[in-house]
Amino acid sequence: MAATAANLEFDTSARDRVAAIPDRLRKAFRSGRTRTFAWRMEQLRAVEKLLKDNSAALEKALATDLGKPALEALAADIGFPKSEAAFAIKNLSRWMKPQRVSQPIAQRPGKSWVQHDPLGVILIIAPWNYPVQLCFNPLVAAIAAGNCAVIKPSELNPVTSKLIAELVPKYLDNDCFAVVEGAIDETTVLLEQQFDHIVYTGNGRVARVVMEAAAKHLTPVTLELGGKSPCIVMADANLDVAAHRIAWGKWSNAGQTCTAPDYVLVHESVESALVDKLRGVLREFYGDQPKSSKDYPRIVNERHVDRLAGLIEDRNQVAVGGDFDRATRYFSPTVLRDVDGDSKVMQDEIFGPILPIMKVPNVDTAINYINDHDKPLALYVFTADSKVSERVLAETSSGGACINATLWHCANPNLPFGGVGPSGMGAYHGRWGFDVLSHRKAVTEKPTSIDPKITYPPYTKIKEWLVRKFA
Repeated sequence: MAATAANLEFDTSARDRVAAIPDRLRKAFRSGRTRTFAWRMEQLRAVEKLLKDNSAALEKALATDLGKPALEALAADIGFPKSEAAFAIKNLSRWMKPQRVSQPIAQRPGKSWVQHDPLGVILIIAPWNYPVQLCFNPLVAAIAAGNCAVIKPSELNPVTSKLIAELVPKYLDNDCFAVVEGAIDETTVLLEQQFDHIVYTGNGRVARVVMEAAAKHLTPVTLELGGKSPCIVMADANLDVAAHRIAWGKWSNAGQTCTAPDYVLVHESVESALVDKLRGVLREFYGDQPKSSKDYPRIVNERHVDRLAGLIEDRNQVAVGGDFDRATRYFSPTVLRDVDGDSKVMQDEIFGPILPIMKVPNVDTAINYINDHDKPLALYVFTADSKVSERVLAETSSGGACINATLWHCANPNLPFGGVGPSGMGAYHGRWGFDVLSHRKAVTEKPTSIDPKITYPPYTKIKEWLVRKFA
């Protein structure tokens, strides 16, 4: 059964129960059952079935926890990992095949290859903003690579977390997978245990705690940490398209998306026009009263509403929105103008529905501003000039990027998804997830029918000549 520590006093008994889970799963891993193609396929199909069978229940849970519209819940939170599972099922046999490599002349006869070995027991620490997707996407990668896994959902989504804890043991191999509910206490105990890899999605502050704990066991980590993802809009951009795509990327999930455009650097000549376009698009998306729209989500809790409200220092900067209701966790789609780099809203990742807009005179200023700050998880550029977009990609560093689009690079399973520097390390999705949660073992096999003596002492002149010629 899945281990559930929620609603229990975290006493010695509860601590011991959580602490025992990794060793229990490791025992199953050492049995060898997870290494087979058949087991992996069975578990991948079980994930696919879990998400399909319980789509309505998961949608309801996401609506309760985050106010997610059914379409957003279905597409981004439920459909995404279902597609990941389907993609892995389609490609797993190819991924698992040993990769032959050439054998240097001096090492012949013989052959060499790379084989992908499972790592063991993986810890998946999921965030609250996409609580289904970011539990099951890493889980698909763990299963495809032949691992066991402990899943730690976010306590900020109590309804969704409870549902995941109920569903996983009904569909997946109970000896190989466990869900641990709870908060800091449970996570702390898990991090004290030895895992073979940790996948953490969240903020940089907690990531440092995760890395410190992992370092004690020399455990590798994959960190997806977000950051202030910039959006550049040049004067030649199609502003109507840009406004729609920026608005969709920013205000889906009420801005609580790690790859959402965090701020816009717009050419000064089209700043007013872009603001007007965004205002019109928001009315098109959510009507005159977004609070009443069934398509506009809510902030995760009151504390985050307070945090977001504190980012608006000057009401004169509010071009759109700016209102909120703490009791219902509503925060309106908000656009700020005349923002500068010293503004409070520009210091940390916003992770909410506030979009600051800064005017720039040219692309050089935009590039320099981005390079003067932490490397972001995503970068977006809107321009009709391919030379400009090529410059932006060549002269900046980000986890991923889109040209004349937002978010879509995350959805392609053929692309790696991950950050760089402060926005994260490692990448997954598709084959990249299989690779990061596998060990690429180097193997050489040599025949015994012949055994050239050139490498053995005594080292004669002819042996030295041959080594000098071919080595």
